Amino acid sequence: MNDSALQAAKAQIEAACAVAGKPVIRTFFDEPTFTATHVVHDPVTRRAAIIDSVLDFDQAAGRTSHASADAIIAYVHEQKLTVDWLLETHAHADHLSDAPYLQQQLGGMLVIGREIVTVQNVFAGIFNEPTSFARDGSQFDRLMSDGETFAIGNLGAIALHVPGHTPACLAYVIGDAVFVGDTLFMPDYGSARADFPGGDARTLFRSIRRLMQLPDETRVFLCHDYKAPGRETYVWETTIGAERTGNVHVHDGVSEDDFGTMREARDKTLGMPRLILPSIQVNIRAGHLPEPEANGVSYLKLPLNLL
Repeated sequence: MNDSALQAAKAQIEAACAVAGKPVIRTFFDEPTFTATHVVHDPVTRRAAIIDSVLDFDQAAGRTSHASADAIIAYVHEQKLTVDWLLETHAHADHLSDAPYLQQQLGGMLVIGREIVTVQNVFAGIFNEPTSFARDGSQFDRLMSDGETFAIGNLGAIALHVPGHTPACLAYVIGDAVFVGDTLFMPDYGSARADFPGGDARTLFRSIRRLMQLPDETRVFLCHDYKAPGRETYVWETTIGAERTGNVHVHDGVSEDDFGTMREARDKTLGMPRLILPSIQVNIRAGHLPEPEANGVSYLKLPLNLL
């Protein structure tokens, strides 16, 4: 992670906050997986990006469907948007991505962080993937590195590498907003777990503190919300200032050691995410199902007594 990338992101946000033309953001919340999918567009050119989509999955029946994605497609058509980007913040362990279906229907370049190759190599071993499974990220259209820039119409965008939850996590700064994936939750809920393969609590702390150097007014959009105790509604938008001063796990004054000790102890009490095994197998393939077998059917593996 380099300081020049962060400085560029800060300058972009400050410029966006000073002028009109901030990104328009519409969020679609999938309650079964507690996932927020964000559609971001430039109000001038109407170019757009879709961040962290959801494939509907009935695990008991082994059936997939596209109701969540179809709602996004209807919105894109209604708003007369052109989708340039399908952005993944990381290889999710709690829901399956529907990026390939959205790409088929709307176009756009499918993007994830360059360190997805690390995740692919780890889980290829866990799932005993065949040699035909590429471990070089080639299932995606573009692998982004820390500080890499792109555009959504007239809106500048910068990728920031924020590992800790997974090695490949990216946050996307778009205009005056940052999309942080699972790195942070709402201030009253805290932070992401860091006990998946390749995760690390102290690395996560450093990534969070890096994000908290962005201007206080930066709009923060989260990938998940689980309703903190005492809160009755789902929320997925806050600000860097609110996170920095009020996050229950990592507000100003919390040290790396304090956070690491808390996060590691807390993670030991957590069960495996309900959809982790199907999700990872699909998401390391950029949302594609495993290759069909001789009978034309795709299968997901369930490793026994391994994890």
